[in-house]
Amino acid sequence: MNTFKLKIIALILMVVDHVGLYFDSMPTWFGWLGRGSYPIFLFCMVWGYHFTRDRKKYLLRLYVMSLFMTAFGYLVDSCFVTESGYGNHNIFLPMFLVGLLISTIEIFRKDRKKGAIILAGLFFVQMLYYIIPNIVPFAGNLSGDVLTGIIPNLVLNEYGFNFVALGVLMYFLKEKKDLLCVVYILFCISQFSGEMINTGSATQWMMIIALPFMLQYNKEKGPSLKYFFYIFYPAHTFVLFYLANFIFNR
Repeated sequence: MNTFKLKIIALILMVVDHVGLYFDSMPTWFGWLGRGSYPIFLFCMVWGYHFTRDRKKYLLRLYVMSLFMTAFGYLVDSCFVTESGYGNHNIFLPMFLVGLLISTIEIFRKDRKKGAIILAGLFFVQMLYYIIPNIVPFAGNLSGDVLTGIIPNLVLNEYGFNFVALGVLMYFLKEKKDLLCVVYILFCISQFSGEMINTGSATQWMMIIALPFMLQYNKEKGPSLKYFFYIFYPAHTFVLFYLANFIFNR
């Protein structure tokens, strides 16, 4: 199974998930299926990061898309005011952070001094997230989602630090399928345990459904339609948001 096919599977699961998110009448299992979407996209991202000839350009593209989704979400919520809002849709931010950490670790392995400088810079950016609202007047009025979209935060991105760490582990274990399976299954178990303890119900562990698809990956790219996925992501979320709030709920 090539990258393109994996992305199409992830895209279908994502749409199902977002239909369930915006339309309350949808069955609960829409959300269950949706849990498999991000891990597949993340898996494709780490392999794409492995194969890319220009990592700086790859990271820049992810960060620019993160900024776009931040601005787009802010604009939608400002122009189309609803009770529940558009939501935080920024898959690009945690992926950017995954790529950043991967590069930092690899640089540190080759040159500890240079790696340490980059780590210090990354730590400074994390601190900057908390400092900026206190020194820039208008920044204090921004929501956490908007602020972290501008100043990437390892903990307060859409998926949290756990999924950033998962992406890094995927990268370094991508050639070791057995170990990847063990780590991924343990991660799913941890998600189940954490949710049961905190909320009494668990759905995130259903991301386990992504594992069989990832194991079928053949390291081939398939059709190159990367910009289709970049465009489809904001487009489909807005369409579903608009239909749910302004068409079918009238």
